[in-house]
Amino acid sequence: MANDVSKYALYSNNAEEKRAIAVAAALAIIEAKVANSPSYNGIVADEIKKLESYADLIESALKIK
Repeated sequence: MANDVSKYALYSNNAEEKRAIAVAAALAIIEAKVANSPSYNGIVADEIKKLESYADLIESALKIK
């Protein structure tokens, strides 16, 4: 699964799989943001607090309209 969101639509009947894909993508964003931060002071904790929000936004963006 890694950071591949291309299979998201294939899991249309499985909310748990969709959420797992969204969370994995959110964690990849957090990882990139932390890795590019000049100072790690508190950024990991701050970003982890935003994980659910990031995953919600990703899940919403991946919905077929």
